[in-house]
Amino acid sequence: MADGFARLTNKPQAVIVHVDVGTQALGPAVHNASCGRVPVLIFAGLSPYTLEGELHGSRTEFIHWLQDVPDQKAIVSQYCRYTAEIKTGKNIKQLVNRALQFATSDPKGPVYLTGAREVMEEEIEPYQIVQEHWSPVITGTLPQSAVEEIASALIKADSPMIVTGFTGRRQESVGELMSLADLIPGLRVYDAGTTEMSFPFNHRASVNPAWGAGMWLQTADVIVVLDCDVPWIPTQRKPRADARIYHIDVDPLKAQMSLFYIAATARYRADSGAALVQLMNFITSNQGMMMELAEPIYVQRWTALGAIHAANLEGSAAKAVLPAEGFNSPINMAYLSARIRDCLPKDTIYATEAVTNHVRMMEQLQPSIAGTSFTKGAGGLGWSCGAALGMKLAQPDAFMCSITGDGSFIFSHPTAVYWISAHYGLPTLTIVLNNGGWVAPRVSAKIVNPDGLAQKATAEELGIGFGELPPDYGAVAEAAGRGKVWKARIEKAGEVVDALKRAVEVVKGGRGVVVDVLLA
Repeated sequence: MADGFARLTNKPQAVIVHVDVGTQALGPAVHNASCGRVPVLIFAGLSPYTLEGELHGSRTEFIHWLQDVPDQKAIVSQYCRYTAEIKTGKNIKQLVNRALQFATSDPKGPVYLTGAREVMEEEIEPYQIVQEHWSPVITGTLPQSAVEEIASALIKADSPMIVTGFTGRRQESVGELMSLADLIPGLRVYDAGTTEMSFPFNHRASVNPAWGAGMWLQTADVIVVLDCDVPWIPTQRKPRADARIYHIDVDPLKAQMSLFYIAATARYRADSGAALVQLMNFITSNQGMMMELAEPIYVQRWTALGAIHAANLEGSAAKAVLPAEGFNSPINMAYLSARIRDCLPKDTIYATEAVTNHVRMMEQLQPSIAGTSFTKGAGGLGWSCGAALGMKLAQPDAFMCSITGDGSFIFSHPTAVYWISAHYGLPTLTIVLNNGGWVAPRVSAKIVNPDGLAQKATAEELGIGFGELPPDYGAVAEAAGRGKVWKARIEKAGEVVDALKRAVEVVKGGRGVVVDVLLA
C-alpha cells in the first residue's frame, strides 16, 4: 500500500514492522521499492538491550532473546538508500529527517531505521527543529554545452530516438517529452520501462515492442537514454555500432547494480524533466534550428510517423477482435485487454503485473494519460493488489484496477488485501489472468535453451503449474471481504464484456471485485 501511495503521489510514506522477522517479511516489497525508486521510510524495533530492568523498556518476554540478532539492518541495507539506529530520543527528529532526505533525494528509495524499546521509552524535553532545513537535495541540470550538442544531434539525425523508462514518475515530464517529440518531427520515443507510463501510446512518435521498437532501436543513429535502467538487452537487440548515444539519468552509473554499462558518447547526472525543458528552450530560441525543422524533409517525417502509428493501431485492433469461434471462444490476452480498455473508465488508474503477458496487455490498454499506469518496481511478485489499495487511499475518487497473474495473486497476501479493502472502504477491481501457474520460468528457459528439457516437461513436472484444481481466487477475496467483495469468473470470450461492465458497476457502488479470467 505504501509503495502504491508513494508512486502515485511522489510523497514519502512510512511503514512500521516488527523487529527482524517483520523486516524479513518485507523481502520482495523492499526490492521493488528500491529498484522502483519509491520514497518509503521503514521503522523496525530492536530487541531490548537490557534484561534486568536497568532501563524502562528492558526485556520482559521470552521472544526478546530469540529476536536479538547481530545486525538487523543487514537484512535490507543493500536495498536502502540509508540505514541507521536511533540511539537516543534527544535527536530523533534530526535522524528521521535525515532518513527522509535520503528517501526523497534522487535516486529516491527506501530507508530503514531501527530503535530498541529503551530508546522508545526514553523521556525527553520537547524541542523544535526548522523543518524547512531538511528538504531533499535538488538534482542538477545539463551543462549548456551538452544541451547544444544533444539538440543538434537529435535535429541532424536521420533516425533519432529517445528511450525512456521512469521519466513519467514526474508526471509533468510526460508532457515535456511529448512537446520535444512534437518539436522534432521524426523523433521516435520508446517507453522501455514498465514502472510507470512515460510516453503516451496515442502519440504518433510512440513505439513499443509490439510496434517494432526493436527494429527502430537497431536503425537509430542518435539515441538519448532518458531515465532508464534497461534500455535494451544486448543479447536480444542493441543499437547499431556507430550510433551516438547520450545517457541522461538521476543515476547514470546505476550504483546499486553490480553490472551495468551502455556504449554512451556522454553521460549526465541530471533531472530529466529539467533537461527536456532545457532542450526545448534552446531549440525554440535558435532561429537556425527552427528554420531547419521547417524544411520539407521534417514535414515528410512527421507525416510518415502518423501513417506508421495509424497502421500500428490498426494492426493492434485486428489482434483484439472476437475470435472466430464466437461467443464460446477461449479468451486470448489481446481480446481481454482491449475489452478492459473499452469497458473501464477512461481515467482508470492501473496497477499491473502481467509478467509474460505484459507486452500483449499494454499493446491493447494503450495508456495515454500521465499517472494512470504503473507496475512493480522490479521482480517481487505480489505487488499490484496492495499497491492499488494505496493508490485508492491516495485518490479516493479514482477508479483503480489491478491486473495480476494468478501466481502473483497468490503472492499478494489476498486475505490481508481484501480484508483491508472491505474494512477501510477501498473498493478496487482486480482482474486475475488465470493461465494455470507461473509461465515465466519456462519462457526464460526457452530463451537460453530453446530445445531444452524444460520445453518438453509439463508445468506440473517443472513445479510451475496449478493442475486441474487451482485456487478459487475470487472465493479467497470474497471470504476475506466478508460480503464487501464480489467475485466473478469468465471462461468464454463472449462473457467478457458483460462481466467487466457489471464489475465496474459494483466497484462504483462501493464494493471490491475480483474477476478470475481463464486464459487460453
